[in-house]
Amino acid sequence: MASPAKAVRPTLLDRAIGWVSPKAGLARQVARAKMAIARRGYDAAGSSRQTWGWTVSGFSANAETYGALWALRARARDLVRNNAHAAKAIEVLVNNLVGTGIVVRAKTGDDALDKRINELWATHADELDADGRHDFFGLQRVAARAWFESGEVLLRRRRRRPSDGFAVPVQRQLLEGDLLVHWKNETLPDGGQIVEGVEFSPIGERRAYWMWTRHPGDIIPGMQTVMEQVRVPASEIEHLYEVQRPGQVRGVPWLAPVMLKFRLLDDYEEAEIVRKRTEACLAAIVTGGEQIAEQGLGTQVRDAKGNKVDQIEPGLIAYLPEGASVNFTHPTSAGGYADYKRAQLRSIAAGARMTYELISGDLSQVNFSSGRLGILEFRRMMRALQKTIFVPTVCRPIWRDFIDTAIAAGKLPDGTPYDAQWTPPRFESIDPVNDYKATLGRVRAGFMSLSEAIAMEGDDPESVLDEIQEMNAKIDERGLVLDSDPRKIGLRGDIQKADAAQAAETYQDPGDTTSDAGDTGAGAADQGQVDQGGDGAAGATVRRLVPRALTS
Repeated sequence: MASPAKAVRPTLLDRAIGWVSPKAGLARQVARAKMAIARRGYDAAGSSRQTWGWTVSGFSANAETYGALWALRARARDLVRNNAHAAKAIEVLVNNLVGTGIVVRAKTGDDALDKRINELWATHADELDADGRHDFFGLQRVAARAWFESGEVLLRRRRRRPSDGFAVPVQRQLLEGDLLVHWKNETLPDGGQIVEGVEFSPIGERRAYWMWTRHPGDIIPGMQTVMEQVRVPASEIEHLYEVQRPGQVRGVPWLAPVMLKFRLLDDYEEAEIVRKRTEACLAAIVTGGEQIAEQGLGTQVRDAKGNKVDQIEPGLIAYLPEGASVNFTHPTSAGGYADYKRAQLRSIAAGARMTYELISGDLSQVNFSSGRLGILEFRRMMRALQKTIFVPTVCRPIWRDFIDTAIAAGKLPDGTPYDAQWTPPRFESIDPVNDYKATLGRVRAGFMSLSEAIAMEGDDPESVLDEIQEMNAKIDERGLVLDSDPRKIGLRGDIQKADAAQAAETYQDPGDTTSDAGDTGAGAADQGQVDQGGDGAAGATVRRLVPRALTS
């Protein structure tokens, strides 16, 4: 490739044109300089044989979705209904994002108030769905499914009267993104604007949603088809979708990058089925004249066009007339189906942002290490979606509505910071023994708090500690010592130092430091070893009598 200096050096033709027309000569040199700069740029931005047919646009995110959203949404839903792998992909995403539900616990710093809030929330969570079909966790699953399948979902606040009998008079209604008036785009007199049904103030704040009173696709015989537009304040709506570009107003289906691949894979599988059916067919061609055709070889039937066709039954022995001959077709078989489908599903899995094993269920070509490494990245993405999109957009607004409405109804005191802790469901461990050891080591080293470790398991730390405290009290009341009790038994199965010392002080005979082998109440089985470690001489061991309860 020529250097930039040589690339813009005028040629003999340039000099000749410049002598006749300096302006034209200068224009040629400018154009040659631009070509040199283009060569130093990105290959994908150039015009070459490799980029022929590559149609691109410089439209904004909203201009891109405006013309494509309806088709993307309809085709994504069709794939989920009719394509097994697309349905599996959506189910995997929902199960890993919300699972059995993201749990919330009040964290005001006042234990009594927290208990009161959590009890009120438990009742409210069962009544949250305006359609009366789901509790709070069920709403999470439906919202997550609509988000992944259709690209977006709306949660509308529905206030209720105190006389309706709800614990907290507010509910949430799930609405599909189809109810937004997609084609409504206007510039408002005050400088605001409406973009794809979402109204913005002059400074870009969302202030309203323009919605249909009924689903525009709700065309059912016997039902009214008249629809009206209503303006719903933005404070009454939570709009769940993934923002992939700054300024993006509407969401697109999660499977958008691979929808065409899903469709082509369906077509390929259908063609493969037809080919296999053809390969399984055995056909015979009889030659020898009209007389033989009239006589036939076996049972004769007529096809759709009225032609005579012989049927050959299993075990048939047919005698051909003189001059007749039979030629059998030999359908060719083709392989490579499994390899091609596996390669396509790997590409589809990458576009759906998950592993091949998750979308296909095929674990035949993965070992333990590679499978674990692949699932870690997927789970990292799920944690990011939980923390940055789903909890801020769905869970926290519902919690704030609950608190504000409960305060207004006089069921909670005002003037208190109502913080909360959100705990997503835990991911099942692939290697529980080693994962447990790693977590224990991090907690003991101070790299992780016990509260964080408990939360990673999908449990509320306060509730777990309360249960442990309650259970420990019952164990002590019965005089039991369990191997799982770290207060009594060490990690290696030895008796903890404090308990051994206390046991020796209580039960040791001051005049006798040896055990009586003939005494069935104390013997070698009742002796405990306490490694003094740094507290005494190296390797020193103290043997003390301890109660049978501590060694049984």
